[in-house]
Amino acid sequence: MLTKKLISQLNLNIKKISPVHGGDINEAYHIEVQEGDFFIKLNSTSNYPALFEKEANGLKALSATNTLKTPEVIATGNFENTQYLLLEWIAPGSPNVKAWKTFGQQLATMHQIPQNHFGFAEDNYLGTYLQENTSYNTWAEFYGNYRVLPMIRLLYSQGKIGEDVVNAANNFSKELSSIFPTETPSLLHGDLWSGNFIISQYNNTVLIDPAVYCGHREMDLGMSRLFGGFAPQFYEAYNEVYPLEKNWEQRLPYTQLYPLLFHAYAFGGHYIQSIKNILKPFN
Repeated sequence: MLTKKLISQLNLNIKKISPVHGGDINEAYHIEVQEGDFFIKLNSTSNYPALFEKEANGLKALSATNTLKTPEVIATGNFENTQYLLLEWIAPGSPNVKAWKTFGQQLATMHQIPQNHFGFAEDNYLGTYLQENTSYNTWAEFYGNYRVLPMIRLLYSQGKIGEDVVNAANNFSKELSSIFPTETPSLLHGDLWSGNFIISQYNNTVLIDPAVYCGHREMDLGMSRLFGGFAPQFYEAYNEVYPLEKNWEQRLPYTQLYPLLFHAYAFGGHYIQSIKNILKPFN
């Protein structure tokens, strides 16, 4: 909760505070001050330790590629069991064809930057799920051991899936080296759906709410296709800069398995059936 005490900690000359709606996890506000506009997110310190510190690190890692923009991180901190992340405010605009093309080109350019290993320097969050980012040399090992199988075990412990799905997931993980083409690791946004970027009033794409790690680049493309909202020009421009390997669209369900597992964990419902459908060939 944005209290007067917390506001005083920020040392800002606040003129107006407006709630920002749309997220499922955090409280969020647009803060108008004499120095400019800011965006602040709040959550429990004890429920999700270092949530915003890790998010800030992810934003900085994306920004350091000098490809896509991210909001400037102004401050992170904790106050009376409330953690906060203070960011530059990004005024949204209306995307046009040029903006979509530029977005695709910039994402492809970011993915082209070779990374040393699959994983990341620290564990971080996908939503409220603390994802492990231990380094691996192969995508098959990382995706199986630190994305698919931990979520499968969690869903099984919750009683949301049975042993048949667990067995199929184990079989799927054993086949990963033959499913995905071999590529160097890319820095990924990690949760690239239409709610996690802003086309600014200057037609720049600004990435928000990352769950970064170094992985197979098709993961970002798969996430972008899971819930829709990306224009065809985005994919065309991406493919011109960094052509995707043959049959990438047939592999989309396999890239979407991890985010579907998270949604099943967080929300249940029809996501369970989607998981079963993807894993059915591996029974």
